[in-house]
Amino acid sequence: MPMNANDIEKMIKNAIPDATVTIRDLAGDGDHYAAEVVSESFRGLSRVKQHQMVYAALEGNMGGVLHALALQTSAPD
Repeated sequence: MPMNANDIEKMIKNAIPDATVTIRDLAGDGDHYAAEVVSESFRGLSRVKQHQMVYAALEGNMGGVLHALALQTSAPD
């Protein structure tokens, strides 16, 4: 069963409380999403570390229930 966008957003915000999260369903199938995550906690971190924080927030669902996630991360301007 696919994940819904609200569940993805909640999981990210639970792990990164100050994050602004925007989720888009890319294929309309609940399996392929794009996420933009902006958080002050990303400041000074490499893009890899930022993505690792988001993947950790998804608690192992990435690659399983959540098939694909195109991820953009950044610190606020």
